[in-house]
Amino acid sequence: MLRQWSVGSGQASREPEAGVEELWEQEMARLESSQALVRELPYAMVDKRFIRQLREPEGAKTSCWQRWQRRRRAVGRRLGEAARRLAQGFGLWEGALYEIGALQCSDGLQSQTGVPRFHNQLWNVLTGRAFNNTYLFYGAYRAGPESGSAYSIRLAYLLSPLACLLLCFCGTLRRMVKGLPQRLFLGQDYRSPVSIKVFSSWDFCIRGQEAATIKKHEISNEFKVELEEGRRFLQVQQQTRTQRICHLLTYLRVNVLIGLLVVGAISVIFWATKYSQDNKEDSLFVLLQYLPPGVIALVNFLGPLLFVFLIQLENYPPSTEINLALLWCVVLKLASLGIFSFSLGQTVLCIGRNKTSCAAYGYNACDYECWENAVGEELYKLSIFNFLLTVAFAFCVSLPRRLLVERFTGSFWTWLDREEFLVPKNVLDIVAGQTVTWMGLFYCPLLPLLNSVFIFLTFYIKKYTLMRNSKASPRRFRASSSTFFFQLVLILGLLLAVMPLGYVVSSIHSSWDCGLFSNYSAPWQVVPELVALRLPPSGQRILHYIGSHAFSFPLLVLLSLVLTICVSQSQANARAIRGLRKQLVWQVQEKWHLVEDLSRLLPEGSGVPVGPESPHSRASRPRSFCPGFPCPGSPGPRAPRPGPCLEDSVSRFRFSSGAEL
Repeated sequence: MLRQWSVGSGQASREPEAGVEELWEQEMARLESSQALVRELPYAMVDKRFIRQLREPEGAKTSCWQRWQRRRRAVGRRLGEAARRLAQGFGLWEGALYEIGALQCSDGLQSQTGVPRFHNQLWNVLTGRAFNNTYLFYGAYRAGPESGSAYSIRLAYLLSPLACLLLCFCGTLRRMVKGLPQRLFLGQDYRSPVSIKVFSSWDFCIRGQEAATIKKHEISNEFKVELEEGRRFLQVQQQTRTQRICHLLTYLRVNVLIGLLVVGAISVIFWATKYSQDNKEDSLFVLLQYLPPGVIALVNFLGPLLFVFLIQLENYPPSTEINLALLWCVVLKLASLGIFSFSLGQTVLCIGRNKTSCAAYGYNACDYECWENAVGEELYKLSIFNFLLTVAFAFCVSLPRRLLVERFTGSFWTWLDREEFLVPKNVLDIVAGQTVTWMGLFYCPLLPLLNSVFIFLTFYIKKYTLMRNSKASPRRFRASSSTFFFQLVLILGLLLAVMPLGYVVSSIHSSWDCGLFSNYSAPWQVVPELVALRLPPSGQRILHYIGSHAFSFPLLVLLSLVLTICVSQSQANARAIRGLRKQLVWQVQEKWHLVEDLSRLLPEGSGVPVGPESPHSRASRPRSFCPGFPCPGSPGPRAPRPGPCLEDSVSRFRFSSGAEL
C-alpha cells in the first residue's frame, strides 16, 4: 500500500524495514476503520485526502443508510458542541474570570444596657443572638424518644456533617493528586526552554491597551525572575563551606524569629478569647463580642507584612522568598484558628481547668446552659466579621487610596501608589473561611449556606478591587505550580476542623437544656442505640465483627500489603521516569552528533545546498505522514548547524526527581 501510494504520487521511497512496515499497515487499518471525522485528524491536507481515499475508494458507492448515518452523527456532534458552548456561557463567573485575565476574544467588548433599641437589634443580628431559636443553630433542633420509625433525625443530624467532611476530604484529595504525575515527570528543577517563553508567551486574544501593558509587564517580570534565579544558582554553586554554614545560620535566625512572632500572635489570640468569654456580662459586652475575631484579623494582617520584611532583609532568591513567606502565613492562619478553638474549649468545656460547675455536667453549665449554641455563635461571628472586613477594606481603604493617588502628585503619593493585589493572600483568606465553615458544621448547620452567599459576594468585591483599585504585583507568583500547595492547605484546614469535632461528638456530654442529644452522654451514643433498635440480629453481629480485633488485624495486614504494592509501583514508575529522562537527553545529543557528522562530510562551497528548501532535499523526501513513528524510507528534516547558543540550550535541558511546590 505504501509503495503504491508513493509511486502513484510521484515520490521516491526506500524499502522500509519489516518492523516499520508492520506498524505502518496497522496504523492504516486503524485509520480506515476509525469513525472519527477526517477533518479532525491531526494530519496534513495531503494525508487527509489519502485517508479519505482509503475509507471511500473510487468506484465504491455508499448506501443511503450509510450516508444517513454519517449525516446523523455529524448533526449530533454539532448539536453537542452547541450545547456545550451554551452551558459554558451560563457558567458561574466564567465571563468575569476571562475579563480578569484579559483573555476575552470578542467581535467588538438579649438586650445590653445603655444601647438604643435599633442598635440592640442590629447587634443581636451581628452576634447571632437573634437566631438562637432558629434552625441556624444546634439548640433549635429537638426530637422525642427514638421509636420504630424508619427515619431518625438524630442520626441524620450526626451523620450529615461527618459525611460532608468525608466528601470534602475525598474531593480535595482527588484534586490534589490529579497533578502529581505531571509534577513527577517534570521535576523540581525543570525549566522550559527560553525559546518557548520568547515565542509563545504572547496572548493574541488581547485587544485593550491596558491588558497589553499588563501582559508585557508579566513577560518581562518572568524573564527577570528566570535570570535572577540563574544568577543565584551560580552563586550558590561557587560558595565555600564557610559561606554555606553562615547562610544556614542566617536562615535559622530568620525562621526562629518568625516562629517567636507566631507564638506571640497566637498567645494574644488565646488571651483575647479568654477575656471576651470571662467578661460576658460587662457593660462593654457589645464591643467584646468581636474582640477575638478582631484580634485574629489584625494578627493575620500584620503578620505577613512582618514576615515579608524580615525575609527580604536576608536577600533570598525570589522563589525562596515567596515560598517561605507563604509557608509562615499558612502556619499563622491555621495556628490562629487552632488556638481560638482550644481557647473556646477551655472556657466552655473546662478543658484543663478545675471548675465546680463542670463536675456534674461535663461542661460549664452555669455560664453556658446551651454551650453548642455559644460555640456556634462564636464561629458565626467569625464568618460575619471576615465578610464585613472584606467589604470595609475594599470600599473604605482601597477605594480612597486609589482616589487620593490619582488626584494628588508628589513623592509621598508616588511611594503610596495603589494597593498590590496578592493572589496567595486572597486564596489563604478563602481557605481560612472554609476552615471556619467546617468547624461550625455541627454547631451551626446552616453556616455553609451563609458562607456560600459570602463567597459569591466576595468574588465580585475582589473583582472590583482587582480591576479598579489595585495594581499588578512586581513579585511574580506561579499560581499554576502552587495548586498542589493550596490543596494541601485545605486538607490541613479540614483536619483542624475534624479533630475537635470528633472529640466533642465522641467524648463530651451534650447540653441538658437544648438540642437533640440532651439525654445522651455523648452524641455518638445514639449510633449503638439505633443499631440495637433498628437492625436485625444478623446485621448487629456483622457490625460487631467489623468493630472487633478479629476484623481489624486482617484489615491492617491487607492495607499494609496494598501500601507496599503502591510504594513499589511508585518506585518503579520513578525509575522508569528517570530512564525516560536520560533517554530523551541522549536522543537530543545524538541528533546533534549526526548533524555535526553530516556537516563534516559535506564540503563547503560544493554548490549542493543542504537546507530544507533545496531542490535536492525536496526530491529525495517523499510526501507522507508519520503517525507517531519515523516515516519508512524518508530521512528526517535537517536541523541547523548547532552554535554556542543551541549547545547551551541542550546542556540546560535537565530534569530532577523532586516535586515543585
